[in-house]
Amino acid sequence: MNVSILDLKREYQYMKNDILNAINKCLEHQSWILGPEVKELEQKIAEFLDIKYCVGCSSGTDALVLGLRAIAIEKGMEFFSPHDEIITTPFTFTATGDAILRSGATPVFVDIEPDTFNINPEFITTYLQSEHGKNVKGIIPVHLYGTPCNMDAIMNIAHQYEIFVLEDVAQAFGGSYDNSKLGTIGDIGAFSFFPSKNLGGYGDGGMVACHNASTENIIRTLIKHGGKDKYNVDHIGYNARLDTIQAAILLVKLIYLDEFNERRKKIAQRYNQELSEIKEVKVPISIQESVFHQYTIRVKNGKRDQLQAFLKEKCIGTMVYYPFCLHQMKLFQGRAKVQGKMEQAEKATQEVLSLPIEPLMTEEEQTYVIDTIKEFFTKS
Repeated sequence: MNVSILDLKREYQYMKNDILNAINKCLEHQSWILGPEVKELEQKIAEFLDIKYCVGCSSGTDALVLGLRAIAIEKGMEFFSPHDEIITTPFTFTATGDAILRSGATPVFVDIEPDTFNINPEFITTYLQSEHGKNVKGIIPVHLYGTPCNMDAIMNIAHQYEIFVLEDVAQAFGGSYDNSKLGTIGDIGAFSFFPSKNLGGYGDGGMVACHNASTENIIRTLIKHGGKDKYNVDHIGYNARLDTIQAAILLVKLIYLDEFNERRKKIAQRYNQELSEIKEVKVPISIQESVFHQYTIRVKNGKRDQLQAFLKEKCIGTMVYYPFCLHQMKLFQGRAKVQGKMEQAEKATQEVLSLPIEPLMTEEEQTYVIDTIKEFFTKS
């Protein structure tokens, strides 16, 4: 049996007719740049999230950059200054930290919680109370693997210190925290529509969600080279629009989002039940509001790489998200600050392993994955 970590061909077959009809409509109207599907997608996602404004853009990375630039411009700056600091997690994809640099600010990395893999609010407070805390302008919490951060604690900190919160929701579309959709709790939410995401297109794409019209207007200006009139611009902007054809595809896949997220949860529940009995494996904590973009276990006693190799031999796909922390990368050397020791984040890079959680995977396929993992630990 061959079990992929994600089977996009299978998902395409499941909704093939709807996808083809959506693409054919685009072929008929030929409005490829900011066509009607883009506006429709923005409206439907705003309704889904229960937020006033959504602006489509070219990628999740650009969504982060656009959100940060909009905040800077609202504060009267074109970009942040290197003296301005933004706190985030070191255990995330490169884009989170890179976006801070591209906005002109300096990233500050603080350690994570061992159970959720998300940023630890206690360490945010520790840094803000230090002598360097006065330079902090904002926080970027990342809802990693689809699991929500502790947003009550983060928002309380933000209000206390009068700093912004920009949620990185690249891996958590459809997830919630205390009945509020992720991406709507902070000042701005940044979403990715990369093909592997819970809501993924057939190429790059992203979305910025915000609460006020002034932020929306700035972002709409920035995605079109920085001006309402492209021949007479106001800001340093980008060519960062969401393609019409991607919006058309995403409109179809949005219909299936809740169904697929529920399928992910059921797969995760079964994994938890079956794998929790293995002493060398630590399963994810069970959070009802998680949407399990990845199902990620910890493998103890230095056996992660051996298990991954064994599963590969048995034709089971896995991934390590992530093998390096951001503060360990060359890009951030001399360009970022580190608050304390990154013990939990660095430990996670040595132990995490993401298992197949394809929403359409069969019960037989999941049984095969579970039995193979049990076989490995029986032999080892």
